Amino acid sequence: MSELAQVVVRVLVVDDHHLIRAAVRQIVDAEPDLEVVGEAGDGEGAERQAMELLPDVVLMDVNMPRGDGIRTTARLSANPALAEMKVLLLTTFEQDENVLRGVRAGAAGFLGKSASAAEIAASIRAVHEGGSALSTAAQSALVRHVGGRGENAPLPGAVARLTEREREVLELVGRGADNQTVADVLGMSPATARTHVSRMLAKLQVGSRAALVIVAYESGLVVPGAGPVDESSPRGHVRRRT
Repeated sequence: MSELAQVVVRVLVVDDHHLIRAAVRQIVDAEPDLEVVGEAGDGEGAERQAMELLPDVVLMDVNMPRGDGIRTTARLSANPALAEMKVLLLTTFEQDENVLRGVRAGAAGFLGKSASAAEIAASIRAVHEGGSALSTAAQSALVRHVGGRGENAPLPGAVARLTEREREVLELVGRGADNQTVADVLGMSPATARTHVSRMLAKLQVGSRAALVIVAYESGLVVPGAGPVDESSPRGHVRRRT
Protein backbone atom coordinates (compact mmCIF):
# COMPACT_ATOMS: atom_id res chain seq x y z
CA MET A 1 0.00 0.00 0.00
CA SER A 2 1.33 3.44 -0.91
CA GLU A 3 -0.57 5.27 1.81
CA LEU A 4 -0.43 4.68 5.53
CA ALA A 5 -3.65 3.41 7.07
CA GLN A 6 -5.48 6.07 9.06
CA VAL A 7 -5.31 5.67 12.82
CA VAL A 8 -8.81 5.33 14.24
CA VAL A 9 -9.38 6.36 17.87
CA ARG A 10 -11.55 3.79 19.64
CA VAL A 11 -14.07 5.38 22.02
CA LEU A 12 -16.18 3.96 24.86
CA VAL A 13 -19.26 6.11 25.62
CA VAL A 14 -20.53 6.03 29.22
CA ASP A 15 -23.77 7.77 30.25
CA ASP A 16 -26.87 6.62 32.10
CA HIS A 17 -29.19 8.22 29.53
CA HIS A 18 -29.71 6.20 26.36
CA LEU A 19 -30.58 9.25 24.25
CA ILE A 20 -27.38 11.03 25.24
CA ARG A 21 -25.32 7.93 24.42
CA ALA A 22 -27.02 7.77 21.03
CA ALA A 23 -26.33 11.45 20.35
CA VAL A 24 -22.67 11.14 21.33
CA ARG A 25 -22.31 7.99 19.23
CA GLN A 26 -23.67 9.89 16.23
CA ILE A 27 -21.15 12.71 16.79
CA VAL A 28 -18.20 10.34 17.17
CA ASP A 29 -19.05 7.96 14.35
CA ALA A 30 -19.50 10.89 11.96
CA GLU A 31 -15.73 11.47 12.16
CA PRO A 32 -13.58 9.24 9.91
CA ASP A 33 -10.82 8.93 12.50
CA LEU A 34 -13.09 8.19 15.50
CA GLU A 35 -15.16 5.09 16.27
CA VAL A 36 -17.48 4.11 19.12
CA VAL A 37 -16.57 0.56 20.13
CA GLY A 38 -18.92 0.22 23.10
CA GLU A 39 -21.39 1.82 25.49
CA ALA A 40 -22.10 1.59 29.21
CA GLY A 41 -24.83 3.06 31.39
CA ASP A 42 -23.08 3.18 34.77
CA GLY A 43 -19.69 3.04 36.47
CA GLU A 44 -19.65 -0.72 36.91
CA GLY A 45 -20.46 -1.25 33.25
CA ALA A 46 -17.76 1.24 32.28
CA GLU A 47 -15.12 -0.75 34.15
CA ARG A 48 -16.22 -4.04 32.59
CA GLN A 49 -16.32 -2.58 29.08
CA ALA A 50 -12.97 -0.83 29.51
CA MET A 51 -11.26 -4.08 30.49
CA GLU A 52 -12.94 -6.04 27.71
CA LEU A 53 -12.62 -3.54 24.87
CA LEU A 54 -9.45 -1.61 25.84
CA PRO A 55 -10.63 1.63 24.20
CA ASP A 56 -8.29 4.53 23.52
CA VAL A 57 -10.62 7.11 25.09
CA VAL A 58 -13.54 6.81 27.52
CA LEU A 59 -16.10 9.60 27.20
CA MET A 60 -17.55 9.52 30.72
CA ASP A 61 -20.57 11.10 32.38
CA VAL A 62 -20.08 12.28 35.98
CA ASN A 63 -23.39 11.63 37.72
CA MET A 64 -24.39 7.97 37.24
CA PRO A 65 -25.70 5.08 39.32
CA ARG A 66 -23.46 2.22 40.49
CA GLY A 67 -20.24 4.18 40.44
CA ASP A 68 -20.15 7.85 39.50
CA GLY A 69 -17.84 9.01 36.76
CA ILE A 70 -15.17 10.50 39.00
CA ARG A 71 -14.79 7.42 41.21
CA THR A 72 -14.81 5.25 38.10
CA THR A 73 -12.14 7.46 36.52
CA ALA A 74 -9.94 6.99 39.59
CA ARG A 75 -10.29 3.21 39.41
CA LEU A 76 -9.58 3.10 35.69
CA SER A 77 -6.56 5.41 36.06
CA ALA A 78 -5.12 3.19 38.81
CA ASN A 79 -5.35 0.05 36.67
CA PRO A 80 -1.95 -0.71 35.05
CA ALA A 81 -3.67 -2.65 32.28
CA LEU A 82 -5.37 0.59 31.18
CA ALA A 83 -2.34 2.85 31.41
CA GLU A 84 -2.64 4.04 27.80
CA MET A 85 -6.36 4.78 28.02
CA LYS A 86 -7.58 8.36 28.51
CA VAL A 87 -10.75 9.53 30.24
CA LEU A 88 -12.64 12.59 29.06
CA LEU A 89 -15.41 13.66 31.45
CA LEU A 90 -18.53 15.02 29.75
CA THR A 91 -21.19 16.41 32.06
CA THR A 92 -24.01 18.87 32.55
CA PHE A 93 -22.51 19.86 35.89
CA GLU A 94 -19.26 21.81 35.41
CA GLN A 95 -19.14 22.55 39.14
CA ASP A 96 -15.83 23.57 40.64
CA GLU A 97 -15.57 20.59 42.97
CA ASN A 98 -16.35 18.13 40.19
CA VAL A 99 -13.67 19.58 37.92
CA LEU A 100 -10.99 19.49 40.60
CA ARG A 101 -11.90 15.98 41.74
CA GLY A 102 -12.10 14.75 38.16
CA VAL A 103 -8.67 16.02 37.16
CA ARG A 104 -7.11 14.73 40.36
CA ALA A 105 -8.74 11.35 39.73
CA GLY A 106 -6.84 11.14 36.45
CA ALA A 107 -9.20 12.61 33.86
CA ALA A 108 -7.39 14.06 30.86
CA GLY A 109 -10.19 16.49 30.12
CA PHE A 110 -13.50 17.94 31.27
CA LEU A 111 -16.25 19.21 28.96
CA GLY A 112 -19.79 20.41 29.43
CA LYS A 113 -22.58 18.65 27.55
CA SER A 114 -23.27 21.96 25.84
CA ALA A 115 -20.04 21.46 23.87
CA SER A 116 -20.47 21.38 20.11
CA ALA A 117 -19.89 18.27 18.02
CA ALA A 118 -16.66 19.77 16.72
CA GLU A 119 -15.45 20.51 20.28
CA ILE A 120 -16.21 16.96 21.42
CA ALA A 121 -14.40 15.42 18.45
CA ALA A 122 -11.40 17.74 18.84
CA SER A 123 -11.21 16.99 22.58
CA ILE A 124 -11.20 13.23 21.98
CA ARG A 125 -8.31 13.65 19.55
CA ALA A 126 -6.45 15.96 21.94
CA VAL A 127 -6.54 13.61 24.94
CA HIS A 128 -5.70 10.60 22.76
CA GLU A 129 -2.59 12.41 21.57
CA GLY A 130 -1.51 13.10 25.15
CA GLY A 131 -2.94 16.57 25.49
CA SER A 132 -5.67 17.94 27.72
CA ALA A 133 -9.14 19.24 26.97
CA LEU A 134 -10.62 21.61 29.51
CA SER A 135 -13.65 23.74 28.77
CA THR A 136 -13.49 27.43 29.65
CA ALA A 137 -15.69 26.76 32.69
CA ALA A 138 -13.41 23.91 33.80
CA GLN A 139 -10.29 26.04 33.45
CA SER A 140 -11.91 28.79 35.50
CA ALA A 141 -12.86 26.28 38.18
CA LEU A 142 -9.27 25.07 38.48
CA VAL A 143 -7.97 28.63 38.80
CA ARG A 144 -10.48 29.42 41.55
CA HIS A 145 -9.73 26.35 43.61
CA VAL A 146 -5.99 25.83 43.46
CA GLY A 147 -3.83 27.71 45.90
CA GLY A 148 -0.87 29.67 44.65
CA ARG A 149 2.26 30.82 46.49
CA GLY A 150 3.82 34.18 47.11
CA GLU A 151 5.96 35.72 44.41
CA ASN A 152 9.18 35.17 46.37
CA ALA A 153 8.24 31.95 48.16
CA PRO A 154 10.31 28.85 47.36
CA LEU A 155 8.97 26.39 44.83
CA PRO A 156 7.40 23.22 46.25
CA GLY A 157 9.90 20.37 46.54
CA ALA A 158 8.81 18.26 43.56
CA VAL A 159 8.62 21.28 41.24
CA ALA A 160 11.94 22.64 42.54
CA ARG A 161 13.59 19.38 41.47
CA LEU A 162 12.52 19.86 37.88
CA THR A 163 15.12 21.20 35.49
CA GLU A 164 14.85 24.82 34.39
CA ARG A 165 13.66 23.70 30.97
CA GLU A 166 11.03 21.42 32.53
CA ARG A 167 9.73 24.33 34.62
CA GLU A 168 9.47 26.43 31.46
CA VAL A 169 7.47 23.64 29.82
CA LEU A 170 5.29 23.30 32.93
CA GLU A 171 4.46 27.01 32.86
CA LEU A 172 3.45 26.82 29.22
CA VAL A 173 1.34 23.70 29.79
CA GLY A 174 -0.31 25.46 32.73
CA ARG A 175 -1.27 28.28 30.40
CA GLY A 176 -2.89 25.87 27.97
CA ALA A 177 -0.12 25.31 25.42
CA ASP A 178 -0.11 22.07 23.43
CA ASN A 179 3.12 20.31 22.45
CA GLN A 180 3.40 22.17 19.15
CA THR A 181 3.07 25.54 20.90
CA VAL A 182 5.60 24.53 23.57
CA ALA A 183 7.98 23.51 20.79
CA ASP A 184 7.49 26.79 18.89
CA VAL A 185 8.00 28.97 21.97
CA LEU A 186 11.03 27.13 23.34
CA GLY A 187 12.69 26.26 20.04
CA MET A 188 12.47 22.48 20.26
CA SER A 189 10.74 19.72 18.34
CA PRO A 190 7.22 18.58 19.29
CA ALA A 191 8.72 15.17 20.13
CA THR A 192 11.10 16.79 22.61
CA ALA A 193 8.23 18.76 24.14
CA ARG A 194 6.28 15.51 24.49
CA THR A 195 9.27 13.89 26.21
CA HIS A 196 9.52 16.76 28.72
CA VAL A 197 5.82 16.42 29.53
CA SER A 198 6.14 12.64 30.03
CA ARG A 199 9.10 13.10 32.36
CA MET A 200 7.24 15.72 34.39
CA LEU A 201 4.24 13.43 34.78
CA ALA A 202 6.56 10.81 36.25
CA LYS A 203 8.56 13.20 38.43
CA LEU A 204 5.49 14.96 39.80
CA GLN A 205 3.53 11.70 40.11
CA VAL A 206 0.40 13.00 38.42
CA GLY A 207 -1.71 11.11 35.93
CA SER A 208 -2.57 13.56 33.19
CA ARG A 209 -1.61 16.75 31.42
CA ALA A 210 -4.67 18.39 32.95
CA ALA A 211 -3.23 17.64 36.40
CA LEU A 212 -0.08 19.52 35.39
CA VAL A 213 -2.26 22.63 35.07
CA ILE A 214 -3.13 22.29 38.77
CA VAL A 215 0.55 21.87 39.67
CA ALA A 216 1.51 24.92 37.61
CA TYR A 217 -0.97 27.12 39.49
CA GLU A 218 -0.33 25.64 42.93
CA SER A 219 3.42 26.11 42.52
CA GLY A 220 3.01 29.72 41.41
CA LEU A 221 4.61 29.18 38.01
CA VAL A 222 1.31 30.38 36.57
CA VAL A 223 -0.78 33.02 38.29
CA PRO A 224 -4.47 33.78 37.75
CA GLY A 225 -4.91 36.19 34.88
CA ALA A 226 -1.71 35.11 33.11
CA GLY A 227 -3.72 34.41 29.98
CA PRO A 228 -2.86 32.14 27.07
CA VAL A 229 0.60 31.85 25.58
CA ASP A 230 1.49 34.67 23.20
CA GLU A 231 3.43 32.89 20.46
CA SER A 232 4.21 36.19 18.75
CA SER A 233 6.28 37.38 21.69
CA PRO A 234 9.84 36.20 22.42
CA ARG A 235 9.66 32.86 24.24
CA GLY A 236 5.95 33.37 24.83
CA HIS A 237 6.63 35.41 27.97
CA VAL A 238 8.05 32.36 29.73
CA ARG A 239 9.38 33.46 33.11
CA ARG A 240 12.64 32.12 34.49
CA ARG A 241 11.95 30.96 38.05
CA THR A 242 14.33 29.48 40.59
